[in-house]
Amino acid sequence: MTVPITRWWWIRHAPVTSHGGRIYGQSDVPADCANLASFAGLARLLPTDAAWIASHLARTHQTAAAIFAAAGKPVPALVIEPLLAEQHFGDWQGLTHDELATRRDGAWHRFWLAPAKLAPPGGESFVEVIARVGTAIERLTAAHQGRDIIAVAHGGTIRAALALALGLEPERALGFVIDNCSLTRIDHIGASASSDDPASAASWRVATVNHPPVIADRA
Repeated sequence: MTVPITRWWWIRHAPVTSHGGRIYGQSDVPADCANLASFAGLARLLPTDAAWIASHLARTHQTAAAIFAAAGKPVPALVIEPLLAEQHFGDWQGLTHDELATRRDGAWHRFWLAPAKLAPPGGESFVEVIARVGTAIERLTAAHQGRDIIAVAHGGTIRAALALALGLEPERALGFVIDNCSLTRIDHIGASASSDDPASAASWRVATVNHPPVIADRA
């Protein structure tokens, strides 16, 4: 019996080098797309017939355009989904890490800027990021059921997708390393419409996490 499998190909945007060491979160800073080999390497890994989705932040659009330029193809029609944006750090955006530590009386987090349940002043917690990302994933999976979805997004967004797929506690999900221009693939396996077996319910599987671009050998 066949069930629909919807493959999510998550790409974290290209590096941001213009932030001056400051926390940018949802600030609309540009990506550095100079490393053409990375984009060519990503193009080799991705399916050719897929729906392309990006957050509303320009660095994701620039990364998608760089991938297509490296492949010698026109830029696809991107579906812009603001719910896939990076975590909003509120009043912390624009601060250096040292300035943030001063504001928080020296408190620090081993992986992230703060514990998963803590919302910065004027911002959102990672728990809230998981909730909004989940809303978008559910809707887009239904809209593109059985297809490949390439989503150019952010480190926090991809960690949220992994938390949802694996049923992780939010704090545990912050431990994932998601590098710039890395690929994470998560497959949604649809439910069987003709079975009452709980094992046939819709589920997720993780195919790869933080996979680097495939760089061609140089002669």
